[in-house]
Amino acid sequence: MTSVYRQIGHGCQQVFQSVLQDALGLSTADATWSYKIKPKGEKPRTLALDGRIPLASIGNRAVRKRVESWLHEAIEAVGLKRRSARPFDGCVFEVRQGYKSNDAKRQKADVSNAANAFAHQYLPVRLLLSVQIPDNLAERYQRAHWLILRGTLAGATTDSTYVFCRDVLGYDLAGFFRRNSAVIKAETLAVFEGLLR
Repeated sequence: MTSVYRQIGHGCQQVFQSVLQDALGLSTADATWSYKIKPKGEKPRTLALDGRIPLASIGNRAVRKRVESWLHEAIEAVGLKRRSARPFDGCVFEVRQGYKSNDAKRQKADVSNAANAFAHQYLPVRLLLSVQIPDNLAERYQRAHWLILRGTLAGATTDSTYVFCRDVLGYDLAGFFRRNSAVIKAETLAVFEGLLR
């Protein structure tokens, strides 16, 4: 069950990355982000998030201006004032179908991801395709200045995944899931039935 849930999350990441590339005209390299760490006494490791919008890589001027305007709103929404130092170069995304885990190790890694995103001049965004996230966990991430987009069909571009996708990226992600709901359900059911045989 956990493995299936993980694969659903992986599929969500792939869909969102495709949306970023198609809607904003980004390359695969532009739409992905990773950074290296070297823990004391360990080999260097590369950690990756699930999506990236580098403002400078958006070729369409009108689209870039729209995303840039949203980024300023998002920065204020997480409690950061427009800084006099170098501005953000864009944002990076951690994509999840939902978030139920209260695993302290996972939370610590997420807070570390946010710190690294800020160090690289990116705003960290947690994008959920559902509304599943415990309040205490959402509050912890908000204290670390993550922007949290929940899977609601209404709201603002700085709190709703589907409003953000429609109004900022220019793609109706909710419509995509509506159109493909039967196929997604059938595939998921087939996987479960195969595992239970």
